[in-house]
Formats: sequence, C-alpha cells, structure tokens
Amino acid sequence: MSIHSDFSQPVRVHTQSQPWLPSPMPGVERRPLDRVGDEVARATSIVRYAPESHFSPHVHHGGEEFLVLEGVFQDEEGDYPAGTYVRNPPGSSHRPGSAPGCVIFVKLWQFDPDDQTPVRLSPDQISATHDPQRPGVSLQPLFSGFGETVSLEHWQPGADIDLALPGGGELLVLAGDCEQDGNPLGPHDWLRLPVAGRLQAKAGPQGTSLWLKTGHLQALDQQLQRLQARL
Repeated sequence: MSIHSDFSQPVRVHTQSQPWLPSPMPGVERRPLDRVGDEVARATSIVRYAPESHFSPHVHHGGEEFLVLEGVFQDEEGDYPAGTYVRNPPGSSHRPGSAPGCVIFVKLWQFDPDDQTPVRLSPDQISATHDPQRPGVSLQPLFSGFGETVSLEHWQPGADIDLALPGGGELLVLAGDCEQDGNPLGPHDWLRLPVAGRLQAKAGPQGTSLWLKTGHLQALDQQLQRLQARL
C-alpha cells in the first residue's frame, strides 16, 4: 500500500473529511496520512479505539510514537489521557487498548534503531517556554535526538511563522486554526513538508496549538531500507 509516499512533495490532509477505515481488529479504525507497506508499514495515521477495544499483543520492530488526542489510551504500563506523548523504541511490545475509547496520532517504523529510550510525558510534565527566535511562539519540548526534534507549539493569534526545514517537517493542528501558503488548516489537519522545505504560516484569530516534528525526513531512506528487510 502506498499513500502520500512521494516524500519530495508537500502534503496537506484535512483529516475530518477522511473516512475511518477498519483495521484488522474490531473496534479499531484508522485514517491513514502517509503509508509505505501493508499491515507492516512505515505509517503515519490517526487511530480511533471504540470503548473496550484493543489490539493483540505485538512488537514494534521499527518503533512507535504517538500523541493521545482524545479519551484515554491504555496498555500494560498504565493509562495515558489526552495530551500524553509516548515513544516506544524498536523492539518494545505491548497490548494497546482503551476501556473508555480514545483517538491517537501515531507514527510507526520511523525510529533510528539506536534510539532505545522510552518516553512517556503526561500533560502536566511538559512546561512551556517562549521561543526567543520566533515572536508569538511558545513551545513545550517533547524529544530531541537522532536528527529530529519534536515539540508542542502554541502560536499567538495572528502570529507570522517562517521556519526553515532543512531536514523536512510535519505538523498536526491540535486546536485553533492557521493558514499555510493561503490554505486553511483546522483541528487534526496534517501537513508534511519535504527536506529543504519551509513552513510559512499565519495563526488564526484564536491562535493555534499544534504538534511539530522536524529533521526526521533526512533518515527516510534508511527507514525504508530497514522496513524492506523486514518484509
């Protein structure tokens, strides 16, 4: 399966207009954003768990990264309410599910194999600071290492954003809205920009909260080679 797999091109997805597609497990549905591979894939998706649904126990051979958007995600390690950020490194395993139901933004097979540090950050563990280089922007760092940086950002109403992306980047709008190159982006809309791209945007009248990841597309070829070796 190939979805938005030309990583040299920018991609913008208005996810609220996308259908939910069934997964192999009852009660678990997905909105694919990009994908290379079938059930084992380098993939970025929004996943919805119905109440009392779960996936079978499985190993994340290529690592898993996710942000809980709604509800409470659960596995053997505990409960993860909305706003929780998690990184499960390559080789980790779990049995994910949700008793009350949840929605998560998840990325698979996008880790450096040497990145073996699990990350679990609840909303109250993530403090915000102003970005001295970008007026009107505050950020909450989530992860930095192995060529990538991940953060939550809040853009004040009307803030102008101009950010070079030598290693590519992507964002998911969490709340509020913005315009990127004249195109509107609202809650759960997703944008991916290629290596040597540039993020030029303007926050809406209510401001914009978003998840932002940069630098990671430089390692794309190695990720795809490791995935192909697994298939």
